[in-house]
Amino acid sequence: MSEPANRPTPCRLQIAIVGAESTGKTTLARELAAALAAPRRDAGPGPHVARIARVAPAARVALVGEVLREWCIAAGRTPGSDEQRGILLEQHRRVDAAAATHDIVVSDTTALMTHVYSDLLFDDRSLLPLAIERHRTMTVTLLTALDLPWVADGHQRDGEHVRRPVDDRLRELLMRHGLPFSVVAGSGPARLAQALAALRPLLVADTDTGPILDPVGHASPPRVPARAGLFTRLSGPPEPALFEGPPSRLRGWVCECCWPEAERTLLARRGDTESGRLDAPPSRSHSR
Repeated sequence: MSEPANRPTPCRLQIAIVGAESTGKTTLARELAAALAAPRRDAGPGPHVARIARVAPAARVALVGEVLREWCIAAGRTPGSDEQRGILLEQHRRVDAAAATHDIVVSDTTALMTHVYSDLLFDDRSLLPLAIERHRTMTVTLLTALDLPWVADGHQRDGEHVRRPVDDRLRELLMRHGLPFSVVAGSGPARLAQALAALRPLLVADTDTGPILDPVGHASPPRVPARAGLFTRLSGPPEPALFEGPPSRLRGWVCECCWPEAERTLLARRGDTESGRLDAPPSRSHSR
């Protein structure tokens, strides 16, 4: 029996965008979704544009907005501790719904952010298992760097002093649970260009696995290739010793500058931050 012609094809790529407040997550999510949906238009400088165009010229891209933002606007306040779980579940319900009918899903925040704020603001870690379970359904994570100035934004801004603790906890969780991620830095078009450069290995053919987005309807979801550019590659569970001490001193940090403090110092001192180059070029491997 032939399958129905309108049977949804599996989503090929689910992109999570996370980061501390006022680091450009929403702007990046919108610009990235637009660039991936219309690759033949000039989405930014660099060879990645042409390569994406050849592989996925008609990708169906969905942008899933931040449920927390909608919630705060509707309620006129920030949610309490007992309201965090509902926001977490709704965020991923929307991601799942979008994934059923699209090739690529870009999600402006995930369950991981809900857990981090529940932990920081309410000392509540009960959402961690669910947050990791739901975030693990995302293919890759883009972590927005702290190189943009803090800007107040109504009910959603807790203050500049919260940004570094949030960033530290996100990095610790991503590393501890083996979730592949890439830091995205730079301002304006450079931030989008760096995000596209990080995603490039997932959008073009890999010599070991074949084309990742061609055909779009391949039965199994894509894995992070062995040479996934800027993404960390954590094969197997990390050694417990890597996570002793505060998160800012992780000895297993997979990064050119070893610790987040070094990265932030690099961002502050480098004169070419506007170029969006924080990590090594996409072609260089950071695996250990």
